[in-house]
Amino acid sequence: MRTIEDQAFLWLLLATSLAFGLVVSPYYGAVLWGVIAAILFLPVHRRLTLILRGRQGLAAVTTVVLTVLLVILPLMVVASSLAVEAAGLYANIQSGQLDLEQFVRKVVEGAPAWLTDLFNTFDLTNLAAVRDGLSRFLQALVARALLVGQSTFEFIVSLGVMLYLLFFLLRDGAGLTCRIKTAIPLRARQRDALLERFTIVAQAIIRGSLLVAAVQGALGGLIFWILGIHAPVLWAVMMAFLSLLPAVGSAIVWFPVAVYLLLSGSVWEGLVLILFGMLVIGLVDNLLRPFLIGKSTSIPDYVVLISTLGGISVFGLNGFVVGPMVAAMFIAVWDIFAATRGSLEPDQLPLAAHLPETAPSQAGAVEASGPSQARQNGNPT
Repeated sequence: MRTIEDQAFLWLLLATSLAFGLVVSPYYGAVLWGVIAAILFLPVHRRLTLILRGRQGLAAVTTVVLTVLLVILPLMVVASSLAVEAAGLYANIQSGQLDLEQFVRKVVEGAPAWLTDLFNTFDLTNLAAVRDGLSRFLQALVARALLVGQSTFEFIVSLGVMLYLLFFLLRDGAGLTCRIKTAIPLRARQRDALLERFTIVAQAIIRGSLLVAAVQGALGGLIFWILGIHAPVLWAVMMAFLSLLPAVGSAIVWFPVAVYLLLSGSVWEGLVLILFGMLVIGLVDNLLRPFLIGKSTSIPDYVVLISTLGGISVFGLNGFVVGPMVAAMFIAVWDIFAATRGSLEPDQLPLAAHLPETAPSQAGAVEASGPSQARQNGNPT
């Protein structure tokens, strides 16, 4: 039976945890992306640690430098180009150089009757609404892109927090994971199964979805640039972002553009875009995702779609990662609960058979080294 001291300490633990969450909440985005970068670059850190003969600190510093050179700087260049293209497109719309009325007229005149009826049903021929919606979108996009491209003070501070956290997560990740596992108030089997399943799905979402989205966006921007379509960087970013949504993906962008090219008389360009979108962009997901994820499994596509849209509604831009991660934890917890209520043990669930063999998860790596390290610290696992 719990004593009053035990209950008081649990309330104190809860209160301090909530207070700490409130304190770090202004930089939750930096913390989130620091964790994501640690998961993505953990294999690189392990390889560098072997090359540098076990010097964890030097390997972590080298990995952070590689992160800046290979990810941060290219993203800043893309963001700057995106801001320029979006601002130019917005200026052309406001000045009348880009005639949306002529664009809509071409599409409506060349479309078949059933497509014209569809346009009228959704009021897509309302020029004022189309112009206002596109202008608001471009204004918001320019503001977001300039935040990264011009390196404002808030962005610099958040970037510094992310890189600082990334260094310590890489250097001390194994020890932190071991301490977290020890502190989780669950049975050992439930705790290990929960961390195992969550790590597998998290890696599937981060490594698979983000990298595949980046490749699809780059390929889409490349074909738009080759075909001479205006603002290819803007379209590439939109395709990369929409690629995170299963079932629909980047086709939301390139297919309507291809239809417009066909209806406006640019038949050759439209056919090339359709073929490239189906045979190259569309196949990237099927070819790269199994290679990047290995034998790990992912949550169902419909859950990813709903959780991604819901995450964006609640958490903003970071929600396209937070939403599926919450869904992954939800599924993992209910899988373990179902196993506990049934005849299966948590570690006998089907998902446990899909552990990646070539790139073991961080939680799995700690499982092998955790007990010895815990005994050195005087904490049994």
